[in-house]
Amino acid sequence: MLIGIDWGGTKIEGVAMEPDGRELLRRRRDTPRHDYPGCIATIGDMVAELEAETGRTGTLGIGIPGSLEPRSRLAKGASSTWLLGRPVETDLREALGREIRVENDADCFAASEALDGAGRGANVVFAVILGSGIGAGIAVGGRAHHGPNNSGGEWGHNPLPFPDITELPGRPCYCGRHGCLETWASGRAFEAEYERHTGKMAKAAEIMALKRGGDRLCGLIWDRYVDRVARGLATVVNTLDPDVLVMGGGMSNVDELYDDLPPALAKRTFSPVFHTPIRRAAHGDSSGVRGAAWLWRDA
Repeated sequence: MLIGIDWGGTKIEGVAMEPDGRELLRRRRDTPRHDYPGCIATIGDMVAELEAETGRTGTLGIGIPGSLEPRSRLAKGASSTWLLGRPVETDLREALGREIRVENDADCFAASEALDGAGRGANVVFAVILGSGIGAGIAVGGRAHHGPNNSGGEWGHNPLPFPDITELPGRPCYCGRHGCLETWASGRAFEAEYERHTGKMAKAAEIMALKRGGDRLCGLIWDRYVDRVARGLATVVNTLDPDVLVMGGGMSNVDELYDDLPPALAKRTFSPVFHTPIRRAAHGDSSGVRGAAWLWRDA
């Protein structure tokens, strides 16, 4: 049995799977935000619950909202900032009393979609998470790509390409820089743009409902959002030219994205042609937890 844990910023999800990918059991809990020991304890309780209810012991893979420094193995680049500098892998191993495999959550997402999802059969998959923040992972041959800095796919912390004067110097990001893509193309950024223009707070789904009802301002906000996503992805296509772009996160559930993004992206790429398919993640927001479980598929 394979067990995967997706340690997210808002929820911790666990799945127990057969080696062929069939799911046996799934559990979800709210993340104890800013409570590092509480997160470790929640994961321990979830693993115990999954094994007790299935009556089986499983291998354990864990996706975290950041990555590990290749040498020190301390957490870096985590949007859940209470993980930064922590010996996450060591602490989890000690709390769980077993060997584990830990990877970035977006890398798990990419590997999951490449293996048996929307990127199945493609050699190079660039998987994007457009959620409350932004993440991305690169899978090659069905496996997540890791470079010498363990930073492959850190797409959200590149600057917004081709900014106009109203986009400079850019909004502050939790990473300490200004103008990161995360501050422009996340679901939270989309909602913030609406609030900036109207003074009212609304969820992305509500804004899109207004757009579909003919609200001109919401239509303009959506068009600007799509253009920013396209600008960001154009640098990926120009550099990597992946076989497929797979979209995940809350904004990937907006149907218009798959009609509006391809032509917007085609206008921004260096090549005069753009044939790359843009697909919704086959496993939705469960892809990350499946990818964490798949970390042990070669065991």
